Amino acid sequence: MTEPLGNALRATEFLDHDSEPVREFVLDVLGDPAELTAIERARELYYAVRDHIDYEVYGADLSRDGLRASSILKRGKGFCVHKSIVYAAAVRAAGVPSRLVYGDVRNHLASERLRELVGGDVFRFHSLASVHLEGKWVKATPVFNKVLCRLYRITPLEFDGRSDSLYHPYDESGRRHMEFLRMHGEFDDFPYDLVTAGIRAAHPKLFAGEETMVTGSLVSEAVSLVP
Repeated sequence: MTEPLGNALRATEFLDHDSEPVREFVLDVLGDPAELTAIERARELYYAVRDHIDYEVYGADLSRDGLRASSILKRGKGFCVHKSIVYAAAVRAAGVPSRLVYGDVRNHLASERLRELVGGDVFRFHSLASVHLEGKWVKATPVFNKVLCRLYRITPLEFDGRSDSLYHPYDESGRRHMEFLRMHGEFDDFPYDLVTAGIRAAHPKLFAGEETMVTGSLVSEAVSLVP
């Protein structure tokens, strides 16, 4: 039986791909989507989100408005939760069904300060996306941009549209970098209460306020470690 995909294409509160910022982003990246295959659209948007939206945990906005794809694009930065929302919304705008995926991971990319704020090396509700291409669901993680990967000495994660792109299991020196400990599931829209409450409960030191994380800069912290 053919899997119904209507919910994985619709505009939602958070995946607001009918908004002007999302549509302009897709147009800037793809030009005329009709001239590209679904895999080409998904791949082009993957690299645009990965490398042109800054990955930053510090100062992140976890309000309902701050977690809409249109708001994230206006701000131009965010961490895995934000960037996955943008990607999922953008591919839907280009006609590719998508879902949001959440799991707990060990060794989330982090400076020493961020590890202290996280409370160790396990990060709850790490986010990625799943896209429906050539009749199957494929996981995609357009999160750590090339510049940040270079600073933290890990290889940027690629995506070919046919196999899962889940995350750097090893860094450039062959040391284990990330592993998935638990999956929370796949969702047609951002499960706001589940994810924000889960992150807040697991990592209370990260929050400067109810909806905003503490200030800082992952890039600056990485640069300070370079000999």
